[in-house]
Amino acid sequence: MIVRQFISWIRHAPAGERAEATRALARAWLISDLTIDDRIAAEGALLLMLDDPAAQVRQAIAEVFASHPDAPPTIVRALASDQASVALPVLEFSPLLLDADLVDIVATGDNAVQCAVARRFELPAAVCAAIAEVGSPAAALELIENPHAELAPFSWDRIVERHGHLAAIRESMLALPDLPAATRLALVAKLSDTLQQFVVARGWLSADRAARATGEAMDRSTIAIAAHARGADMAALMRHLCETRTLTAGLILRALLSGNLLLVEHALAELSGTAPARVAALLADGGRASLNALLGRAGLPETVFPAFRAALAAEREIGFVANESSAARLRRRMVERVLTQCETDPDAAGPLLILLRRFATEFAREEAAALRDEVIAEEAAWRYAPVAA
Repeated sequence: MIVRQFISWIRHAPAGERAEATRALARAWLISDLTIDDRIAAEGALLLMLDDPAAQVRQAIAEVFASHPDAPPTIVRALASDQASVALPVLEFSPLLLDADLVDIVATGDNAVQCAVARRFELPAAVCAAIAEVGSPAAALELIENPHAELAPFSWDRIVERHGHLAAIRESMLALPDLPAATRLALVAKLSDTLQQFVVARGWLSADRAARATGEAMDRSTIAIAAHARGADMAALMRHLCETRTLTAGLILRALLSGNLLLVEHALAELSGTAPARVAALLADGGRASLNALLGRAGLPETVFPAFRAALAAEREIGFVANESSAARLRRRMVERVLTQCETDPDAAGPLLILLRRFATEFAREEAAALRDEVIAEEAAWRYAPVAA
């Protein structure tokens, strides 16, 4: 009887009163001890209110049912397809929406709708993939910052491909401690491309010089990122480098001279099809024939073989250290030793010597910068040290 009176009353009530009455009816459906007949009648009345021309009426239903697991599924699905002001709380909080529903909503919804879905708790991989594939930059940013989103590696890559040129996306992704190494490197590549185009457009560098500077910066970034990669993450990084054709002899030699033997082992393993443990054993053995055979299987040019032999010999003799200041000096010593040996090796070609000289200059500057940082740190410690009474 009460529901019938409600239906009769709403025909002439103002929108604000209709909204409050509808809100009360929705709450009653959830928490009141209604008979089965009254519950059916109340749900029917709420279904009628889904056609109310005033959005605030439909918003009232959405606010009551948005996060409740016992809400009527039919009404929730209808609210999810309503205009954004009505649908957003349901899209963000309702546990009644299926993955397929959310994927379809992301594909057809606007920016606000996609952002609401991207903020959901425990967002499954299929929905994340849909947002990565068709979502707006704002939705992608919401997805990145959602700690409960289950993003597969290919979804990360798709976000980088579509939105990696945007600073907000890059900064948010690079701040994630568990971002896959390959994705992190792809983001750095996006940034490098943007900077390269900028300096060329401004006329600060020629296209060739800008490309060389960008390539060297990418090699340094690759080694820095690989230093934190292990296991499957390292393997995925090697595959990414192969797919982008950036796993070059120069990069591997730089890694060797920088002390990142793990990268060298996995790189040669990826290129040669040899198990990483076997590669590690061959590098440790240092036999000329076995090393040449490994480098040949990896597809490296014979002109770089002398540098690899000299670098591995130097590594066995003087080793590597963890301290960054000492590491900078060590890298310089190693590259100078390798350069000296290659200058007297008839098998070493001119391009290799040019590359090694660039490494020598770069590592010398690193050493100078490390020394500067040491001096600044010592001065700061002395300046702020407590004065004895």
